Amino acid sequence: MIVAQPSEIWIREAEDADAEAVLRVMLEAYQQYENELPEPIWEQYKESISASVHEGNPKARLVAGLDGEIVGSVQLFLSSEEAYGRADLHINSPIIRFLSVSPKVRGRGVATLLIQESARRSLELGSSLLYLHTSDMMQSAVQLYERLGFERAYDKEFHNGNTLVKSYKLQLQDHPLLKQVL
Repeated sequence: MIVAQPSEIWIREAEDADAEAVLRVMLEAYQQYENELPEPIWEQYKESISASVHEGNPKARLVAGLDGEIVGSVQLFLSSEEAYGRADLHINSPIIRFLSVSPKVRGRGVATLLIQESARRSLELGSSLLYLHTSDMMQSAVQLYERLGFERAYDKEFHNGNTLVKSYKLQLQDHPLLKQVL
């Protein structure tokens, strides 16, 4: 677990009591895409976000906090089957989903710390890779992933309707991102 001083960002495992705050942060974070998606798709996406707070079987649900308030979250799954119900993607390494950061604290490193902790936990699980999926709609997220060293995993991509769901992977062994916390 990453521990920080007061007024610094901290990361910990989510607790049941955090569910409402996590949902609030997730909806705040993804709200920016409402106008980019057709209304029925946006409503489905919101339902999926809401359901993810309690459902599914992630290995970890992590939260980030600042000044006593939850400001970010991420879920870590052990495979594509657990993350998406898609064994056909053949990802048997950890996958992060629903990386969310409150718009009011963006640019302060919250997403990086959540990814860093997910990568650290993945390495502890014996994995050499960490995956994620995203789309062109989430351009600022794509820029962050690429800046952190994620590379495209073209063979793990798929289409959701007309949307290309891009896959990225991070090689964990000796990655500079992990040297900062180990």
